[in-house]
Amino acid sequence: MNSEIQKYLSEIGRKGGRKSRRRLSSRQAKDMVRVREARRIYRRFHAQCFWSFDPRLKVVADEIPWLVEQLKKNGNRNAWEAAERLCR
Repeated sequence: MNSEIQKYLSEIGRKGGRKSRRRLSSRQAKDMVRVREARRIYRRFHAQCFWSFDPRLKVVADEIPWLVEQLKKNGNRNAWEAAERLCR
């Protein structure tokens, strides 16, 4: 690789690394993890509990209580346990 190209790629990589770093509070980080887990659970139990909803639905934090309710109402034991994990 040409040394000029290598220098250029090194510089833009360094800028991207500095720019993309976020400062999150512990509360924000926990909420992000909770939403990520809720989305995973929605996909996992879609056929059982959410069959009438769009399979590509992006669950947001405000929809987690609804998701928990549907899991407990329409799901099996595994769905119930997943709902309990979201309630923590």
